[in-house]
Amino acid sequence: MKQNQPPARGETLSYRDAGVDIDRGNALVRQIGAITRSTMRPEVLSDIGGFGGLCELPAGYERPVLVSATDGVGTKLKLAVELGRHDSVGIDLVAMCVNDLIVCGAEPLFFLDYYASGALDLDVAASVISGIGEGCRQAGCALIGGETAEMPGMYGAGDYDLAGFAVGVVEKDGIIGPDRVAAGDRLIGLASSGPHANGYSLIRKIIEISGANLGQAFTGRGLGEVLLEPTRIYVRAIAALTAKFSVHGLAHITGGGIIENLPRMLPAGLIARVDTTSWRRPAVFDWLRQSGNVSVEEMFRTFNCGIGMIVCVAAEDLGPALELLRDAGEEVSPIGEVRAGSGHEPAVEFV
Repeated sequence: MKQNQPPARGETLSYRDAGVDIDRGNALVRQIGAITRSTMRPEVLSDIGGFGGLCELPAGYERPVLVSATDGVGTKLKLAVELGRHDSVGIDLVAMCVNDLIVCGAEPLFFLDYYASGALDLDVAASVISGIGEGCRQAGCALIGGETAEMPGMYGAGDYDLAGFAVGVVEKDGIIGPDRVAAGDRLIGLASSGPHANGYSLIRKIIEISGANLGQAFTGRGLGEVLLEPTRIYVRAIAALTAKFSVHGLAHITGGGIIENLPRMLPAGLIARVDTTSWRRPAVFDWLRQSGNVSVEEMFRTFNCGIGMIVCVAAEDLGPALELLRDAGEEVSPIGEVRAGSGHEPAVEFV
């Protein structure tokens, strides 16, 4: 049958006539099987290929509560497509979900992904899912399934979209929430690896208006490579911390920056006082501010500005908690404190 002509009488159509190559999809499934098996936990009861993934709750929980999170990578995908580098965005996808889970004290159990494109590029899809597998290994959660959708006409050539879904578990009396935070508590900032997966619509606009080249040298690497640095996964460090200390609060600094995310862990009547000179800010944030003429307030509202996770602990636990997190491989800084507010000022005060 010729393109754009109706089928002749008696002629049948198939998926292949719509531009869908089932053989490519099956080949990818076989590759995914090896990746998923490398992330397995003992609680997983199913293998890839079923209609659903099965995972029982880990032993040792008396009143287990399930916690779920979902997220994507946003327009960071555009840079990945432009640079032809697709493995790191898979790590981003896992990180954005599991870092959300751990703020309430949860242990990530399993992860599922959704990958959609107009025409399946086996090499690109395998690279993305390989990154997802690496993210799951870093987080200690199992990749138990997902969906690879080929939808001709929905996406431009070379484009694809990603979404991730994570489930974790926490003991009911171990849930971390704003009720634990008190005036006098101290704040610890865990360093980010860069912009993570937030603010990339603005980043792409800054690249456009500044005329920057993604291949240009920047801090010993290419600018594009720096901007594609994957999101840091904090699961193991936070698990080590919560096992030894009473953590009062956690805030994952994603879209909205410190200004909008830090208040989410505070109860009414308290404010966070943050010393913006207390941590090392990666050079990429200074480049973004200067190249895009972005105000300081907008920087802290859009980007993490070098802090990917904020931990709140009692004042007497500050020193030991810093030591533990450093031993766990994190770059950390004491960045401020919680104090009583009047109820009229912003929930975050920068000094």
